[in-house]
Amino acid sequence: MFYYLFELLQGAGVPGSRLMTYITFRSGAAFVLAMLIAIFVGRRIIDRLQKMQVGEIIRNLDLEGQTKKTGTPTMGGVIIIISIVLPCLLIGNLCNIYMLLMLFATLWLGTLGFLDDYKKLTKHNKDGIKGLYKIVGQVSIAVILACTMYLNPDMVIVQNREVIDDSTNRVEQVVYADNVTHSPETTLPFVKNNNFNYSWLTSWMGDSAGEIGGWVMFLLIVVFLVTATSNGANLNDGLDGMTSGLSAIAGVALAIMAYLGGNVVYSSYLNIMYIPQSEELVVYMAAFVGALVGFLWYNAYPAQVFMGDTGSLTLGGIIAVFAILIHKELLLPILCALFYIEDLSVALQVLYFKRTGGKRIFKMAPLHHHFQKAGNAGIEALIQKPIQPIPEAKITTRFWIIGIILAVVTFVTLKIR
Repeated sequence: MFYYLFELLQGAGVPGSRLMTYITFRSGAAFVLAMLIAIFVGRRIIDRLQKMQVGEIIRNLDLEGQTKKTGTPTMGGVIIIISIVLPCLLIGNLCNIYMLLMLFATLWLGTLGFLDDYKKLTKHNKDGIKGLYKIVGQVSIAVILACTMYLNPDMVIVQNREVIDDSTNRVEQVVYADNVTHSPETTLPFVKNNNFNYSWLTSWMGDSAGEIGGWVMFLLIVVFLVTATSNGANLNDGLDGMTSGLSAIAGVALAIMAYLGGNVVYSSYLNIMYIPQSEELVVYMAAFVGALVGFLWYNAYPAQVFMGDTGSLTLGGIIAVFAILIHKELLLPILCALFYIEDLSVALQVLYFKRTGGKRIFKMAPLHHHFQKAGNAGIEALIQKPIQPIPEAKITTRFWIIGIILAVVTFVTLKIR
């Protein structure tokens, strides 16, 4: 809205109206606006949830401070979603396909999580909607995303190519192709020529069939990453401030990547593909991070509100969709390693429990609860350490530190090849 208003003012020659043409200004404005909405509007939403008695149902897992959380308002993910969407509508370019896809994914995943929370609260149990329905919802948005990237002519990349001096065998400069490319291409970490085209996996099928096969491989990767990241964030949401903090860290990293990939000068310096029009995603991610920082005002230990599945399913899905749009999806296993470890810990625990007739690998899964549980206390688990439970706030802070390290390593992969 303001974006188009400033366009009119610019056409009329009003001083200062060009500010909205700068990504950095609009991103800063989106961050501040999202944070303020989360803090001030969030307070009203929390009060409303308390009046409606929308409290979290807590199962007694014999964890320190767990019972004190009973009745804490949940579905706080609504605060995050509102705080993301409103600044994007006000400041974002709504003609940009990347912005439209992110807003669509946000509302789609937010609705899926809301339905899950709503059923939990109305049925007074922890099950929510069936797991199959969640998977269908996550797969659906992944398919829509992949198909849009395949069919939309505006979603293109400009391939980078190194110019090497034969005498020194050093890269003298990075040049870009004269034409844009519409292909399922991504960035590989720790690889010298790190542009990877999924069509290479199916090139044996012939040129045309191989290209279609590449998009099919891309679709499968997208489906896996969206579901794994969304569910990983959902499983990670067990401690106050944990998921919101980790998501904000990942959001900052992805925003910087989007800014670099959307700027031909910086992408040339880093020797990464240039993605025209993707710089608009920086505005979205700035709102995303601002919303999470504002939400942490109430969600930090001890939490006054929980995000619920409305938030956690949405956050993981947003991170995955965003990384896919900037063609950095294969960096997610590094950036979001903690989410995937949470997924893996649950899968391993369930499989081992069934195979051994009741034995466990961890004292409790997902993994963050393992650190809350005392060891050698009648729990038949392969891993008993730490023996003494770690306080919740310390676990959260340590996970944040690991998340920062992973974000740094993710950036390092862009230069170490």
